[in-house]
Amino acid sequence: MALIVQKFGGSSVADATGLARVAERIAATHRAGNQVVAVVSAMGDTTDDLLDLAAQVTPRPPAREMDILLTAGERISMSLLAMAIDARGVPVRSYTGQQAGVLTDTTYGKAQIVKLAPERIVQSLDDGQVAIVAGFQGVNEANDVTTLGRGGSDTTAVALAAALKADVCEIYTDVDGVFTADPRVVSSARRIAEITPEETLELASHGAKILHLRAVEFARRYSVPLHVRSSFSHKEGTWVRQPTKEDPMEEPVIAGIAHDASQGKITVQGVPDRPGVAARLFQVCASVGANVDTIVQNVSVDSQRTDISFTLSTQEAEATMHALRDAQDDLGYQDLIYTEAIGILSLVGAGMRTHTGISSTLFGALYEEGINIHMISTSEIRISVVVDIDELQRAVRAVHSAFDLDASETEAVVYGGTGR
Repeated sequence: MALIVQKFGGSSVADATGLARVAERIAATHRAGNQVVAVVSAMGDTTDDLLDLAAQVTPRPPAREMDILLTAGERISMSLLAMAIDARGVPVRSYTGQQAGVLTDTTYGKAQIVKLAPERIVQSLDDGQVAIVAGFQGVNEANDVTTLGRGGSDTTAVALAAALKADVCEIYTDVDGVFTADPRVVSSARRIAEITPEETLELASHGAKILHLRAVEFARRYSVPLHVRSSFSHKEGTWVRQPTKEDPMEEPVIAGIAHDASQGKITVQGVPDRPGVAARLFQVCASVGANVDTIVQNVSVDSQRTDISFTLSTQEAEATMHALRDAQDDLGYQDLIYTEAIGILSLVGAGMRTHTGISSTLFGALYEEGINIHMISTSEIRISVVVDIDELQRAVRAVHSAFDLDASETEAVVYGGTGR
């Protein structure tokens, strides 16, 4: 008997038909003799609809009340799913994040999990019941409900799997696993049978939409095996796990390509070229919660000044620009420029450590397509390039082909249309 945590995204439970399909899968897993904890997201576009409603009521909703509102979506789907499982003769109980013992810090909207106390979940399992948990939510020390931010249901599932010492955490989505590129952009993308947490972390942090960054970090930290599958099919999917000496995974040169169209670029021109100024500049960015990615510093014609460019989420750009303008006298820079029309392509693979020629193939593919590169950043297993936004998808397809990642079999299928 195995203890299995299963997470189902919004596209998997978007309607009554989806709920029935998911309920049957959970029931079958339970009938096979396994203990099952299922974490569920809000149905379809429920969260977006609630956000739209809040915006119609007020342009500045209180963060605490917004979290109370948004947790309603998962409560609806968890209770309906429990009803569907009960109708199939399987004992079941549903729990909110608070009831499941998901304890968070006091940050509304993007709360961090600080502790798990899943005693009620353990009791349900001991009683032979399936436990259904509302993802994306928890409770803070003030006994207020909190939300974990976008992708919070993935984080809930992996955190529970770690706390319960589950044998596996299955992430069900609307594609058949992790692919070498987004199948909406590259129809010939190939399913990856196995991938390391390190590679998955790089893909998730640079735009891949199947798994969320915080969930992958949790899985790597607590050695939780992840199995990414589709709730619309019974194909094998993708295993995310660390290879062992007994069963080593062959490291491909390139595991996959991620792309991100939600980034902007800020250029701070004429920054005084002296120690400490760059540190102060990025302290200003951090003060408004900006997550800075690629950074490039150029020496200008005036040797006493330099230009610093960096990328960040477009959602964080306005607050960051405002903070930098307020700090202009302190920082002493000359001008500030924001460019929204950029895209980032990231090439990821553990095999980069030992193989040569990766950069030349990447840049050669982009040259052949006439695509100009604005910025470059690297890690041990990743190369990222910034290009014009209207050339991003063409760049992804060109690089995908250049590294022979195209599948020879049937094209990838996106069952639900969202990738989650």
